Amino acid sequence: MPINQPSNQIKLTNVSLVRLKKSGKRFEIACYKNKVQEWRNGVETDLDDVLQISNVFTNVSKGEVAKANDLQKSFGTTDVHAVVKEILKKGEMQVGEKERAHELGNLWREIATQVAEKCVDPATQRPYPVGMIEKAMSEAGFSVRQGKGAKSQVLECIKLLQTASTLPIQRARMRVRVTVPAVDIEQLKTRILEGAEKIENEDTGQEDWVATLLIDPGQFRIINEILQKEVRGKGRIETLSFAATAAT
Repeated sequence: MPINQPSNQIKLTNVSLVRLKKSGKRFEIACYKNKVQEWRNGVETDLDDVLQISNVFTNVSKGEVAKANDLQKSFGTTDVHAVVKEILKKGEMQVGEKERAHELGNLWREIATQVAEKCVDPATQRPYPVGMIEKAMSEAGFSVRQGKGAKSQVLECIKLLQTASTLPIQRARMRVRVTVPAVDIEQLKTRILEGAEKIENEDTGQEDWVATLLIDPGQFRIINEILQKEVRGKGRIETLSFAATAAT
């Protein structure tokens, strides 16, 4: 005699899961790959195009559908449509091992590329190839954090390379133009030039002192604060290039 599958079980394969834990219970929905992010970004608005099946599960892999009384206790409603929307909005994407490895690999390469764009060899003032940056990242034991963008991990990576790898590396300098009213030159010039690694050009006119400087990116905020505080908007600092290299 055949064994019938329980009525609250539905088998699904090749799905992308979104999971939300609420009131001590786990709820999952089965979605098409790539559609969850499109829905969250407002690109996709039709839930039928997001969900593989319009239902809420306690365990998609086992095909176990959430009971109505559990939905009521946890979400205050048995309206599956409303529950699905909340899970889509607040839930966490569950990524398979192969997909996770692929995403981490892409994130690793993106971080390495951005580090290569922002840094140089201190001796030559020239950028390193991305491959050398990746090798140094491995040597330093850098670990990519999934869920955080590449941009937010770049500075951390640079600091680690500077302390834990054998690769000599420094941030590429910013080339900026600083303009200060002539009447304030005596008061501010020394303080501004303290933050410069190189003065490429300076000119003192009747109304303004203008200087082109190479600075560490961290000095930009400091110089800008000096100008805002001391000359109240009459002076300014402008970025000419974000990753300048010193002329040799």
